[in-house]
Parts: sequence; C-alpha cells; structure tokens
Amino acid sequence: MTLRTFSLLKGMPVFTLRGERIGTVHDLTISESGQVTGMVIHQQALFKRAFHLQLADISSYGQDGIVIKLNDTTTRKMPADSICLTKDELLGRMLFSEMGEELGLLQDVYFKEQMGTIIAYETTDGFFSESTVIQSKQPPTFGKDTIIVSVNEQ
Repeated sequence: MTLRTFSLLKGMPVFTLRGERIGTVHDLTISESGQVTGMVIHQQALFKRAFHLQLADISSYGQDGIVIKLNDTTTRKMPADSICLTKDELLGRMLFSEMGEELGLLQDVYFKEQMGTIIAYETTDGFFSESTVIQSKQPPTFGKDTIIVSVNEQ
C-alpha cells in the first residue's frame, strides 16, 4: 500500500504513456463520502484549460511525474458530487473530532493511491507551529465551516 499526500502531488507534471506532457496537478477531487476520486490537471495552453483525471486513469506515480493511461483528455469534466481541496477551500478549514474537540487547520491529506481512501489528515495550529498527523478510519463529514473526523478506533 502506497500513500500519497496532496502537497507532494501539487504541481507535479502529468505525462501520457507516449511521453507527451499534458499538464500539472492542480487540485484533488474528493467525493462527498470522503474518497479521493481524482485530480484536476491544468493543461499548458494559451488559455488555461483543466480536466478531471480519475485515479483509475493513472498508470504510475513517480518521484518526478505521473504517467496516465489516457491519450484523450479534452472531455473530462469533474463529477458534480466532488469537492476540491483548494478550490472549495478545504485546506485551511478547521478540523473537529466527532466529540467536538478542535484538532487544528487542515494542511494536507494522506490517501491510498490506488483506492483513494483518506487515512490521515495533517493539521497545524498556525503559521509557526508544528504539524500534527491525525489518523481516521472513517470518512470525514464536510460541513460549511468545518470538517468533522472520527478519531476513535472503530
């Protein structure tokens, strides 16, 4: 099982199996049930264009780039029930436990690269404080103002 974080993927180049660079990772898409479903890729063009890449479309993750199985990326739109980490301002949103304990501001997510299951959240208390990794086996609840996560062993 390989874990990925959004902070390591953001800005990473994306290539086809033919070696064509098609853009860079800009955002993660997450379903309402808390699964990472894919990535938003910004294409390099005169006008910025973006498309959605599903996790199943990824052939491999490397240290310096991502290789995808697809050649046609023009018609890929983000699923309507998805939430984006940066676009929807999940990063920087306060995390609370289901018991009402403030856990910190969301800084990053850790997920299983093949399945998209989020298994941990990296939080911070502010600019100059250290990060804390909070593990959770249950999907989060994305509220308008906060994110609720289960920190109890289930």
